[in-house]
Amino acid sequence: MGELLLERRVGVIGVSEGLGYALAYFLLKDGAHVIINSRNASKLEKIKNTLAKYGKIETFVGSMDNEKEIEEFFQECKKSLGGIDDLVITIGGYVEDNIYDPKGLDLMINSQIKTPIKIISSGVKFLHEGSTIMMVSAMRGIRNALPNQLSYGIAKAGVAKAVEVIASSLLDKGIRVIGIAPSVIDGNFQVGRNWKSMRKLGDWKAPPEDFASVMSLLLSERASWINGVVIPVDGGAFLK
Repeated sequence: MGELLLERRVGVIGVSEGLGYALAYFLLKDGAHVIINSRNASKLEKIKNTLAKYGKIETFVGSMDNEKEIEEFFQECKKSLGGIDDLVITIGGYVEDNIYDPKGLDLMINSQIKTPIKIISSGVKFLHEGSTIMMVSAMRGIRNALPNQLSYGIAKAGVAKAVEVIASSLLDKGIRVIGIAPSVIDGNFQVGRNWKSMRKLGDWKAPPEDFASVMSLLLSERASWINGVVIPVDGGAFLK
C-alpha cells in the first residue's frame, strides 16, 4: 500500500469500467479507502471483487439523480468508511449533436452539470477543511471544439466554470475544488497491463490509467496548492 493518500476516505460517484475503475485502483494503491457508486450493481461487484486485495473498497448502488439517494450515499460513507475526505464525480456520458439538431442538450446539461452540482450541494456538509472535490471536464470543453459535440462541449465547458465558481464558494471552508480535462479515454481498464506501451506523447486517445493516475495525485497533499482550476490531461495532443 502506498502512502500518497494513506487512509484518505474517497467517494467516487458515477464509476465506469474505464476511468472510474482505473481511479479506484490507483486510489487503493495509493493508500486510500474507497467507496464507489454506479447504478449497475453487477459492475460494482466485479470491480470490488477484483480490487479488494489492494485495500478497503465498498460500493453504493444508485443513480444519484435525486436527493434521497444522494443523502443515502453520504450516510453510507459515514457507516462503511467512518466519513468522507474527498469526493470525485465522474458522472457524465457522451452525445454527439450539432447546432442544426441539438438533441442532446438537456441530457448533457442534466448529467454533466445539474446532477453533480446537486451532489456537491448536499455533500458539502459531510466534508471538512482539507477535503477535495474533483470534477471531470474535457479538452473539447476548454479548447479544440468540434462541430458535432455541441451539447457535450457546452456542458463540459460548464463543468470547468463550475469548478472555479464552487472553489470560490468554499475557500472559507478550506475545501479545494479541482478538475481534469481529459482528451479521449480509450477503452476499459485492465489491472496489471503495461498501459504506457499503448500510447505515445501527442496521441488524442490514451488508456484510462493515464487520466486516473493524475487524478489520484491531484487528491494528495502534494497538490494541495492547486485549487479552482481544471488541469488539461492530454499528453500534449493539443499541440498538434
